[in-house]
Amino acid sequence: MTLDFKPISLERQQEYLSIFDLCPIKPSDYSFLNLWAWAGEYGLEWAWDDDLVWIRQTSPGSVYWAPVGPWDQVNWERRLETYFREDTVFMRIPQPLLEIWKPAMDHRVTWEDARDHWDYLYDSKALIQLRGKRFHKKKNLLNQFRKLYAYEYTAFDSTMVGLAMGMQEDWCTWRDCESSEALAAENRVIYRVLKKWKALTGIVGGALLVDGQMVAYTIGEKVSGDTLVIHFEKGDSEFKGANQAINQMFLENSGIDASVVNREQDLGDGGLRKAKLSYHPVAFVEKYTVWLK
Repeated sequence: MTLDFKPISLERQQEYLSIFDLCPIKPSDYSFLNLWAWAGEYGLEWAWDDDLVWIRQTSPGSVYWAPVGPWDQVNWERRLETYFREDTVFMRIPQPLLEIWKPAMDHRVTWEDARDHWDYLYDSKALIQLRGKRFHKKKNLLNQFRKLYAYEYTAFDSTMVGLAMGMQEDWCTWRDCESSEALAAENRVIYRVLKKWKALTGIVGGALLVDGQMVAYTIGEKVSGDTLVIHFEKGDSEFKGANQAINQMFLENSGIDASVVNREQDLGDGGLRKAKLSYHPVAFVEKYTVWLK
């Protein structure tokens, strides 16, 4: 038997969300917004298999991601042998799924830590309050932003799309996106999300305006009862403390009841890893590369 992979479509969003909801944990990679938005960049496809949705990446090479669904209710030895009779590589496999696969397929699986893909998890209350010495620099920059600018915080909705596109264009000019394929790809993905804002379930955001100009914005997604994923966050470097301000003010004003903030991976970028660690994560969603023999 073979899996019938097809392009990820907006039309099956609700069906996917109902299956994603059955996953014991909700890694940021597997949220619908993330899969759909990045599908064109990674050549992501999905195959529907009763209670599971299989994910395959086709660019720059072919590799499988974790299947989405009720992991603890699947006969993995039978299911994997049905579809994968040759050596197969799986990436971004969350640790809980790996722990299920180990005894079920002990003779067939080997694995390796994929630290670059670990999700960073934070205490929402700590990021709002910024108390103590460890957050002193963050809070100082936040307070400077408050004092220096006559700003307005607003919830991000479809009326903000035009302003965000304008800011994103300026941001890419400052950062010279054309010289970095990673930044250029992210820019294309952000535009894709902004253009379909009204059609995406669970999408939320916030923005900071100064004299009618957007100087920072954030876009997130509620993925479970207690977890909010931050997909994109941009600030104008000409406005001191704008990044720290949007980070704190969005969580404080979003009205979203989430105790955990998932700020995604660092993808091995040293600067990004340092920045994410500077906000003191309380845990990680650990992921692995798995070889199925």
